[in-house]
Amino acid sequence: MVNIAIIYFSGTGHTHLMAESIAAGVQTISDTKVQLLRITGEQIINGRWKDEVMMASLNSADAIIFGSPTYMGGVAAQFKAFVDGASSVWVQQLWKDKIAGGFTHSGGLSGDKQGTLIYLAINAAQHAMIWVGGG
Repeated sequence: MVNIAIIYFSGTGHTHLMAESIAAGVQTISDTKVQLLRITGEQIINGRWKDEVMMASLNSADAIIFGSPTYMGGVAAQFKAFVDGASSVWVQQLWKDKIAGGFTHSGGLSGDKQGTLIYLAINAAQHAMIWVGGG
């Protein structure tokens, strides 16, 4: 059984809908389990994201898909707090060689979504993950 985790922040619900659509696609693959892990403001304490249950789910996943809306040319602050909070995972290299992917959207036609996708890929590279792009 392949275990895929989708961790994301959604401010207005659009990113949540995208995460649900990705999860629906994953569920069409036999022997695959998917978990939706939504980042919330309540998980951020003193500017740092912390949720031990969600972190355990990410650590046990075979693949992690990251999602954030694009705000002002980058990831949402709540998502960035998660990335910073996951630095303890980086130190232990717990996500090394896991498959990684990511998604974003913005309200603008351009919206600098490329910057967000690059950030997500760099985060995966920092964790020594294997980034899989579209196509």
